[in-house]
Amino acid sequence: MDDADHDTMLWRPEAVAAVCDLREGALADRETERVELASIAGRVLADAVVASEDRPAADRATMDGYAFDASGEYPFEVVSAVFPEDEPPAIGAGEAVEIATGAPLPERANAVLKREEAAVENGQLRGVETEPGTYVYRRGSNVTAGETLFSRGEELSPKDAIFLQDVGVEIPAVYERFSTGVLATGTEIHEGRQDDFDSAMLCGLVESWGGRATYEGTVPDQKEVVTDRIAALADEYDVVLTTGGTSVGKKDYAVRALSDLGDLRFHRVRIRPGKPIAAARLPDHNAVAFAIPGKPVGAHTVASFVMRPFFTGSTTTSLSVSMPTIEATLARDIGIGQEGFEYVVPVTFRDGGDGSEETADGEDGSGSTDGTGIEAMPLGHVDSPLSVYEETFDPSVLSSSTRTTRANGVFVTETGVERGETIPVIPYGALE
Repeated sequence: MDDADHDTMLWRPEAVAAVCDLREGALADRETERVELASIAGRVLADAVVASEDRPAADRATMDGYAFDASGEYPFEVVSAVFPEDEPPAIGAGEAVEIATGAPLPERANAVLKREEAAVENGQLRGVETEPGTYVYRRGSNVTAGETLFSRGEELSPKDAIFLQDVGVEIPAVYERFSTGVLATGTEIHEGRQDDFDSAMLCGLVESWGGRATYEGTVPDQKEVVTDRIAALADEYDVVLTTGGTSVGKKDYAVRALSDLGDLRFHRVRIRPGKPIAAARLPDHNAVAFAIPGKPVGAHTVASFVMRPFFTGSTTTSLSVSMPTIEATLARDIGIGQEGFEYVVPVTFRDGGDGSEETADGEDGSGSTDGTGIEAMPLGHVDSPLSVYEETFDPSVLSSSTRTTRANGVFVTETGVERGETIPVIPYGALE
């Protein structure tokens, strides 16, 4: 491996594709279990979910009121009442039923007049003009029999319990969570002369993405020690996640260890900060390994943008598709240094353009999203609370600054961006 050859660097979509390929291989022979819907958050489906029947199975009312054939004319004779647990009665021409929300409509009925717009006197219903289909949840409008609703390998969220319950999947089959051992490398960390800023953060990310993470301590910069420790963890965990030692220095042994132990899929991605990430398959240990650079903000950035799909199952490589964004107006010019990279620029939000202070660190910046109500101040710019660079974005220094984590989000660019341009900001909550 020629560490000086920048042509070996992958663009992020290529790296994400390689990560997803590693994931598919890891899932292929993975054990499964069944869980109740209350416990599906962060779990990964082991089987596709295909609709066995139309949903709803019958036309249903979406309002309390009266159901009838709207092609007829008032008055309608109210002949009975229907509730969600009932079988709907038959009605004739000119007849209506009182109906509750969620109740099935009689076969002849095609509309619901909501109670607030109805008048009933001596059993005769009158009300506003009503079109067929009004307040009716049509049979099969939600799900068609045979339709694939969830894909194998898809990560589930709490809201998915609603849909799964509706289509009769009450105990879905899911893969066991990926167990992950997190190992910090570096003599300075191992000897306690420098803090380990990465391990707790990486454990938290893995947990938030649905995995199980365990901190496994530190190792010094000694090649055999690093290699042996990674190999031992690979026998214990599905994923080994190292931090530090990913560059090309004399004591950067993490990537060399992965290369010795298995199939190194890539080393270095065209994203800054965080470029020297590596990923490998360790077939002798039936494990996957990721080597994350040591600078803390770069570690968070590249883990979120490149490694995350291994745990979450996202197969899209387009940020505009895969990440929700907030439109904001850039508060200062941002230049870039070397071309040929995606630059991930942290920003803080503030109200647009009036010189007011940034919002409190960590707020989600909710509010107007049309690019006119929110300004994005590049955190690290000389005019921001963290003065690292003047105009040209400096990912190297910023990557080491722990205060950078107080940004509201980031935007991604391959070119310089001028003050006043509208940019899509990815909130940190969407990454984590």
